[in-house]
Amino acid sequence: MKKLLIFLGVIIVLFGGLYVVNQQSQKAKNAEFKDNIYGVDPSKLHPETVKILKDPNYSQTILPAELDKKIANKESFFVYFYASTCVHCKATTPKLAPMEKDMGANMVMINLEEYRKGFQQYNIEFTPTLVAYKDGAPVDKMVGGVPEKDGGEGNTLEMFKKFFEKYKV
Repeated sequence: MKKLLIFLGVIIVLFGGLYVVNQQSQKAKNAEFKDNIYGVDPSKLHPETVKILKDPNYSQTILPAELDKKIANKESFFVYFYASTCVHCKATTPKLAPMEKDMGANMVMINLEEYRKGFQQYNIEFTPTLVAYKDGAPVDKMVGGVPEKDGGEGNTLEMFKKFFEKYKV
């Protein structure tokens, strides 16, 4: 009888330990969801989006509801529409994001890979597209990114700089 009680005690301790480990794991997972802009389990995001969640070049990504609020408030700003799967965006973002920060151009970003309706809603044909908004209305856009390799087609960094300077408030 004594052996049975010891055996049951060990089983209870093991299950208790598993419960504690599971709770800690769940807390860590929930913290990760809170930290990502999308507020959903990363398994529900495209794998390419998961790869950029902690990339500082994408730190200005906002949700469409936040963009709609900026538009409704008639703010002036830039929106960089990108897709986490777009090779042109992957070549452009690491160059454009630091430039925008250096210039203080007030740019936010929308990931159209996660918000496919955004193509139609914001009249975007291709990614990347940089749109200048003045008083909540789009006034101009640059379509396309920097060339993936020297001599390729696309926009130069100087063209992006001039675009920021032209519409910066």
